[in-house]
Amino acid sequence: MDAAVEQAVAALRGGGLVAYPTEAVYGLGCDPRDRDACARLFALKRRPATQGVLLIGADLDQVMAYADLAAVPVDAMARAQATWPGPYTWVFPAGPAAPAWIRGAHAGIALRVTAHPIAAHLCRRFGAALVSTSANRHGQAPARSAAEVRAAFGTALQAIVDGPLGGRDQPTEIRDVLSGALVRG
Repeated sequence: MDAAVEQAVAALRGGGLVAYPTEAVYGLGCDPRDRDACARLFALKRRPATQGVLLIGADLDQVMAYADLAAVPVDAMARAQATWPGPYTWVFPAGPAAPAWIRGAHAGIALRVTAHPIAAHLCRRFGAALVSTSANRHGQAPARSAAEVRAAFGTALQAIVDGPLGGRDQPTEIRDVLSGALVRG
């Protein structure tokens, strides 16, 4: 796995697209700061860029770099932190470091501190948060194995990290951090 993670890190640093296991499905990722890589990811998925994507990180610092923490009350921050690391994604008010191409048509930014060991290791080795969107063409079922990723995307990805999923049947729940309202169940 370490060789695959290092290959993925090199691909990410070179503007590439990678796939990796997450809590429930395989994810597609790239460097969220790389506008061209993000555009290629949206094109590959055939997903409208207006939908935006979420970011995962290995720790709080990696994801909070994209949030406007001054706009988040202490109790709301505590609510999110109580679920992390874990399979919970929270929509935060976007900070100045949150690129418009990640947010899409949304004012907020969806963030998760992942507990999946491979996804977290990839973020740690990369040294930053990653885009995390399900490995599938828009509207199709997400890939649940490296073999399914290869079948769906062929050589369009620069790296695929093979490994087990995190044991969840459904993608992570998404909630608004300010209200606690469910965005995706």
